[in-house]
Amino acid sequence: MNKATFTLDPASAEREAALVRMKRIALGLLVGAALLYALATVLGQSHPGWHYLAAFAEAAMVGAVADWFAVVALFRHPLGLRIPHTAIIPTNKARIGRNLANFICNNFLGTPQVLAKVREFDAAGRLAGWLADERHAQQLAQHLASAARYLLSTLDDERVRHFLRSTVLSKLGQIDVSSLAGEVLALLTADRRHQALLDELLRQLAALLEEESIQEKVAEVVASELKVLRLVGLDAVAGRIATRKLVSGLGNLIGEMGEDPDHPLRLRFDDFMAHSIERLRDDPALRQRGRELQSEWLAHPALAQYLHGLWDQLLAWLQADLQRSESTLHARVAEGARGLGRRLQEDAAMREWINAQLMQAAPQWIERYREDIRGYITARVDAWPTEELTVELERNIGRDLQFVRINGTLVGGLIGLLIHTVTVALGG
Repeated sequence: MNKATFTLDPASAEREAALVRMKRIALGLLVGAALLYALATVLGQSHPGWHYLAAFAEAAMVGAVADWFAVVALFRHPLGLRIPHTAIIPTNKARIGRNLANFICNNFLGTPQVLAKVREFDAAGRLAGWLADERHAQQLAQHLASAARYLLSTLDDERVRHFLRSTVLSKLGQIDVSSLAGEVLALLTADRRHQALLDELLRQLAALLEEESIQEKVAEVVASELKVLRLVGLDAVAGRIATRKLVSGLGNLIGEMGEDPDHPLRLRFDDFMAHSIERLRDDPALRQRGRELQSEWLAHPALAQYLHGLWDQLLAWLQADLQRSESTLHARVAEGARGLGRRLQEDAAMREWINAQLMQAAPQWIERYREDIRGYITARVDAWPTEELTVELERNIGRDLQFVRINGTLVGGLIGLLIHTVTVALGG
């Protein structure tokens, strides 16, 4: 089988050259052993020492050829002969992929091993230190600003505006305004919170009436209604007296209501609010009127124009801000990142909580993605062209395997020499 040729990166080309050099060295030793054997055989009768060299060379050739066969058999059929149990890697590619995936997942991605690394990593502490660093905070803000600029450029499109208008109006049309108002009002009045609102309204009204300008206006209105007293010139006096009575009465009323939580006016206000909530929730006529008003409001062209203008103004402001060198959003994001980092650095309990959440969530993610990795490795090896995979493996480990051939040549020769020496010593 001819060796496929592929475009090599510099590192792969260097490994290929090293492999070729080692192959030449191993072949050179085999050729040297063969030449030595031939020379020792020819000159064997001239001196007994040549027999020892011949034995060494003969065993060296056997060792070299045997180890050459073993190394080549890993990657291809030696001499193209389809001898059983040769071309081991191409023949067993799928099984090798499964075994490789299992080896990596079981020994490197096991749950205990990964959890130990996660615990040692201290994600919360590293995150805090990273965010608190000015340079990193600026980088984060810059990346987010770049992403925001791209997003804004894509959103500045009439199709997006149309989708926004139709979606917003559709969602608003699905809201039951009366029922929602009833629920909101019920929430606001829970635990008689509306009584505090009533107190505040009365206090504001009293403060307003205590202003001289307001009292003068009220006095004028009262005086204008007292037409009979105007004839005798007492209308202004009566107006001022009535205004003082009004202010004084309101002050007394506020005082009485403040002292008595069961004041009749408070109870009437409670009844009014409860009745209003009940009507908003359950009165069909009121709910129908609410839906009609809602439909009229949503169908009004001014609303669509308002949403359109609001969207355009928002996009324009964001784009203009992000284009400035001193962007407000950029500065806020950077400062927020630094502040978050500093707070995390100072709060050991929060860091401990974050790490605890990671440790709690990690096992399920490890289990899930470990199987994904196992499947990916198996599928990748199975889909890899056989010849390309074989060549790549030989390029990466073949250089070391050539030492097997070199050692086989030398060790084989020494073993042969030892056997011959023992044989001669025993009189063979």
